[in-house]
Amino acid sequence: MPKVTKPANVKGEFLVDYEEKVFEDVKADPGEKALVTFHTVAFEGSIGFVNLLQATRLQRKGFETSVLLYGPGVTLGVKRGFPTLGDEAFPGHQNFNNQLTKFMAEGGKVYACRFALQALYGHGEGALIDGIRPVNPLDVLDIILLHRKADAFILDTWTL
Repeated sequence: MPKVTKPANVKGEFLVDYEEKVFEDVKADPGEKALVTFHTVAFEGSIGFVNLLQATRLQRKGFETSVLLYGPGVTLGVKRGFPTLGDEAFPGHQNFNNQLTKFMAEGGKVYACRFALQALYGHGEGALIDGIRPVNPLDVLDIILLHRKADAFILDTWTL
């Protein structure tokens, strides 16, 4: 049987070249927009959180960035906590709330579909994180079309 002779990895060791960047650091031209849509359930996978990080990165690159929460995506935008709202029941429990709050504090806009909020998930507008703008379900397609007409970068997030 082959014998492994490499020493075990140790804390602080680098396993990859994290400093090499292969592609240029793209920045937005003045007036460029981006839209990140979410049709995904909070905590059902990593894509919701990863693309919230991408939305923040787009904002920091100079894109006028909006996030659209629709369908199960509205679950990313509700206030959560246990035993009371704002409490972190386990590490990472407030990831969505914290990231959305940070994104909006940096100038990003977040919209949530009122139909999904009420009809699908039984929440009122008061359940949304402060700063999220509730929108008519007919606005879901229109915000996408407006961004398409503006030749915006659109990142669609689907897991269902």
